Amino acid sequence: MKLRSFIGSRVIKTGIAVLLTAYICKWIGWSPVFAVITAIVTIEPTVSDSIRKGLIRFPASAIGAAYAVLFIALFGNSPVTYALSAVFTISTCFRLKLHDGLLVATITSVAMVDVIHSNYLMEFFIRLFTTTIGLSVSTLVNMFLLPPDYQKNIQSKVTSIAQELGVLTKDIYHCLLLTDEKSNESKYLNRLLELDKIIIRAEILSRYQTNDTKYHFTEYNQEKFKDLKTQLHFLRIMHYHITNVIDHPKGRINVNENEKNELMIVSSYIAQVLKKEIAFNSNDIQDKRTRLNELFWKEKHRTHELSEDMLNKLPFELVMLYELISILELTEDYYMTEELNEENVNLN
Repeated sequence: MKLRSFIGSRVIKTGIAVLLTAYICKWIGWSPVFAVITAIVTIEPTVSDSIRKGLIRFPASAIGAAYAVLFIALFGNSPVTYALSAVFTISTCFRLKLHDGLLVATITSVAMVDVIHSNYLMEFFIRLFTTTIGLSVSTLVNMFLLPPDYQKNIQSKVTSIAQELGVLTKDIYHCLLLTDEKSNESKYLNRLLELDKIIIRAEILSRYQTNDTKYHFTEYNQEKFKDLKTQLHFLRIMHYHITNVIDHPKGRINVNENEKNELMIVSSYIAQVLKKEIAFNSNDIQDKRTRLNELFWKEKHRTHELSEDMLNKLPFELVMLYELISILELTEDYYMTEELNEENVNLN
């Protein structure tokens, strides 16, 4: 098993950043402890976060060091010094909205109490310089050594999300049309909730990768990732539509055999396409969309014959048709984006 797979890229980078930081401080002749603390907390999931938070942590650390020097000069190495250094550092960072630097600043402040005994001004500037070393080394390591790249992970999640949405679409429609068991709805809701968590995770990774675009991407990869984000967006909307089918209040489903068969055929087709059991074909999509639209307008016309009380809410039969049409169109959008992605690959 590869070391990277066993302990993770971020852990490896943290170890290397700590090693380099400690070596640099030892070479200069200064204690590496404060620089190492800063290096550890500065390794972030993305390079942009390392830089952004580093710019916050530097002034925060300066505040913590300044309070430590001040209270050591006033009260010496005493419990009061520890307490005041921590309290004033936290309060000042909070007031100045330096939230991302609050932890490292407080640790720096209280850790300095036990190591400063004289020449307070010089010690203050040494701590600032070692903090700068820790920030710089960890940011450079994060940028150039095993740089964060979430694109393969996002691609894998997008593929699995699409397949699960296809299966859910088929299962939900077949369940509603073939059985009267409402107890199955909770099972499908749970599956949709679990899938929503995966979508959220993919969206978080997408934001991470977007933030690091300017640091690692070639022009081709930027275009490829843009298409991947678009696909993820379509899947998010698809999830919304299939959830509406389960969430909508329903009674007895009044559809004839022709409508039932059409809904089952289309839902099965969507599942097969999203699972890549059959090839995507825009003509097939268009044909099925046309037939569903005909059923939709036929069903909509039939609602005019219902009583006013029955028209207070949208008939579930109409909801089923509308949502399936929407999912079918999103399936087409999803694969049109994928085809565009493949064309970009061939051009490059």
